[in-house]
Amino acid sequence: MNKIVSLALLAGGVTLIVIGVNATNSFSSDVSRFFTGSPTDKAVWMLIGGILLAVVGLAGTLRGSKTA
Repeated sequence: MNKIVSLALLAGGVTLIVIGVNATNSFSSDVSRFFTGSPTDKAVWMLIGGILLAVVGLAGTLRGSKTA
């Protein structure tokens, strides 16, 4: 995987994690948490997607490119 693509995936993942954490602290998540005990689905999916992107980006960055 190209290093630039890996770094972009890592940055996108970190961004989604930050936005997901902010979304879990929003008013709509508070209302959802009051009735269901969990934050909104949107916040949870942002966190899951951000974690997956960050892991893939980090793995691609650490693995590096193999040159023959």
